[in-house]
Amino acid sequence: MHLEDLADKAAEFRAEEAAVEQEIRVCVAASCQSSGSVEVLAALRQAHPDGDQSCKVKGVGCMGLCSAGPLVAVADKGGELVDSILYRDVTPDDAPDIMGSVRGAPVERLRCPTEQPFFSRQHRIVLENSGIVDPVSFKGYVVAGGYAALLQAIIELTPAEVLHEVTTSGLRGRGGGGYPTGLKWSTVAKMPSGQKYVICNADEGDPGAFMDRAVLESDPHRVLEGMAIAAYAVGANKGFIYVRAEYPLAVERLRTAIRKAKRGGLLGSKIADTEFSFEIEVRLGAGAFVCGEETALMASIEGLRGQPRPRPPYPAESGLWGCPTLINNVETLANIPPIIREGGDWFASIGTERSKGTKVFALAGKIHNTGLIEVPMGTSLRDIIQVIGGGIPEAKAFKAVQTGGPSGGCIPERHLDIPVDYDSLKTLGTMMGSGGMIVMDETSSMVDVARYFMEFCMTESCGKCVPCRAGTQQMYGLLDRVARSQATRADLSLLEELCEVVQATSLCGLGQTAPNPVLSTLRYFRHEYEERLADASARASASRSHQDE
Repeated sequence: MHLEDLADKAAEFRAEEAAVEQEIRVCVAASCQSSGSVEVLAALRQAHPDGDQSCKVKGVGCMGLCSAGPLVAVADKGGELVDSILYRDVTPDDAPDIMGSVRGAPVERLRCPTEQPFFSRQHRIVLENSGIVDPVSFKGYVVAGGYAALLQAIIELTPAEVLHEVTTSGLRGRGGGGYPTGLKWSTVAKMPSGQKYVICNADEGDPGAFMDRAVLESDPHRVLEGMAIAAYAVGANKGFIYVRAEYPLAVERLRTAIRKAKRGGLLGSKIADTEFSFEIEVRLGAGAFVCGEETALMASIEGLRGQPRPRPPYPAESGLWGCPTLINNVETLANIPPIIREGGDWFASIGTERSKGTKVFALAGKIHNTGLIEVPMGTSLRDIIQVIGGGIPEAKAFKAVQTGGPSGGCIPERHLDIPVDYDSLKTLGTMMGSGGMIVMDETSSMVDVARYFMEFCMTESCGKCVPCRAGTQQMYGLLDRVARSQATRADLSLLEELCEVVQATSLCGLGQTAPNPVLSTLRYFRHEYEERLADASARASASRSHQDE
């Protein structure tokens, strides 16, 4: 299939639905499915008048506002989500009223205004198709411009020119480390020709994070296209998507998308009659958090126990089965097609000087608008939480936001005006991570938060290196003593010392970043630790007095 053929195919697909004027879109991502959206979709299809081809009922990907699901949008064909009439908390019983509203007045009791900041303040690049296209439809993706960037790359551009656009874009890895994507790709491309691999890291394990899962469920072809462009640029012919087995909907849609892309001639041998061939295979992870670390992930793909290994050599030099390997996460790869389509300079014009483009975040915790958002890099935490997120429920006061998951830290209210980018967050002792944000209100105990994340890291440690295996256990024990008001000041000093040792000597990122939640809560909420120690001292004093009597 060539560019002209793809354009003809898109025109053919559009002609098949020429009579369609409006669409009723039902979110069928996992969050809305858990609220009954599959039943809503079935009820709407049943209520659809026979023979009416002017209105189409279809399932779509995540619309973002997960706390209001099931979500249903009525829109002009191909129209944007912000221009639609959006309904929230829909049940199957609402289907006749919604169907009747297509030709009449909106159903006001279900209305969810799309002019609210949650929708209007977003800048959707990665999520541009989410909530609009049918995630299992190859036709829908092609009509939306899908795979045009891939064909443009392999027919009109050399691998070096693709690398130039990605480097110019300033895109940095969205998996947490923020390593320059163009530099990583160039390193793999410079390796001697031979067997090379591309891996999509979809092993999203941070508590409260669901960005990658939502992208895979909503727009799987987008990720496949990004992987294929990456493979062309670095000289690879085989790819793996490493995804958690507990994401069955994402796995199912990925496999469907791979099958349809191969049938459409956009994966497989000699794509577009060129010498470029690329196959993709899905590999399931068993849920070990450490397998999000790239060397542990590769070991798991190879059929070995998922444990990290020392670096160098880095995967770009010696990765999967000793071959040069490019590893990017879901969101990084989903940014590639629009960068090729619009140009690296276009992407670089968005965001900040050192953090280009947009970032997808998952808002969770004590916040009104729980869900998925995409905003330009440099947007302040205050805008994200108080404006887009709608603030804290029940008139409670904001206390902190945890960014970066177990690898990140907690940010207090006085730093809410800081721009969200890689460098600014680092100055606060936290990190962007993959994009999870857990919001806490005045009722949250920061000691308990630190203990929770340390327990997570302790449980998820692979046990290969002593600092992480033993250190996280010791830190958890000390945190538990503090939480139970049984700790002394000597324990608190030991906790801080252990944090430094584990951070400096652990083999991989899990151990190196495990102390971050502890260090950040000590930095900004030390008084809460001190209060627990004071309680312990008071009880000890009371106990001694009682014994003296």
